[in-house]
Amino acid sequence: MSNSAQRLDWLNLFFMVGAHLLAVAAIAWTSWVHFSWWTVGLALVYFVFCGVSITGGYHRLYSHPTYKARPLLEVFYLLFGAASVQNSALKWSSDHRLHHREVDHAGDPYNIRRGFFWAHMGWLFFKDPGNVDLRNVPDLAANPRVLWQHRNYVLLAILIGAVLPLALGFLWRDPIGALLLAGFFRLVLQYHATFAVNSVAHYVGSQPYSDRNSARDSAVTAIITLGEGYHNFHHHFQSDYRNGVRWFQLDPTKWFVWTLSWTGLTHDLKRTSREKIRAARAAMRAKLGR
Repeated sequence: MSNSAQRLDWLNLFFMVGAHLLAVAAIAWTSWVHFSWWTVGLALVYFVFCGVSITGGYHRLYSHPTYKARPLLEVFYLLFGAASVQNSALKWSSDHRLHHREVDHAGDPYNIRRGFFWAHMGWLFFKDPGNVDLRNVPDLAANPRVLWQHRNYVLLAILIGAVLPLALGFLWRDPIGALLLAGFFRLVLQYHATFAVNSVAHYVGSQPYSDRNSARDSAVTAIITLGEGYHNFHHHFQSDYRNGVRWFQLDPTKWFVWTLSWTGLTHDLKRTSREKIRAARAAMRAKLGR
């Protein structure tokens, strides 16, 4: 949709500016008012829990059903996914499926062809008029847990993303620090890690599997995104639960999902055959004359 058909989303804009200001306040509080290792630890735990809820939950479980999860794990994903304040799993997955269907074209919500900043976060500041179309996620709309989170998303985001870290901070007498560091500083770091998949992973790196779109593999991007940086592989083999498919590639989300399969919390993990992967790499090498 053209820019003229879009209008500024003031709520997203104000929230994003406010979150970044509070992240700066978190640094100031921790540096000059009160430092607590407990608060730092809570922020790290929140970063991991919220991060894997997006990468393992919103992305690899819901947007691309690359494996199946028990309800207990789904609830974990949905609670800490809400605390990531990136919309409900239903809406996030709808946008992401649209991205894959229309990648690098006008219908791509975070189209890298519209510029690095647009793909990174600029797209969040505009919204199309009319109702949100969720026809591309009928499977998720039939999931009662996903629907429950969708209907209660704002409340859950506030409770898990802000109220819970604030309450935990009272245990070591640093509620404000816990809210600022685990709530907002963590949130801003997680935002830019997630956004990097839409921007950096379509801008920097190699294309060992396909050059049909802008998606690229980058070890650097993988480090900051819990393994999501091997984006060229992901776009070419999007039904695979892995992104970093080679043994030396960093993919903590893959390891998390695989480890939980031993407990029964995840099952039916989908993998692309070695033959198909090798064939894709060989075809790219031949195309490049290597």
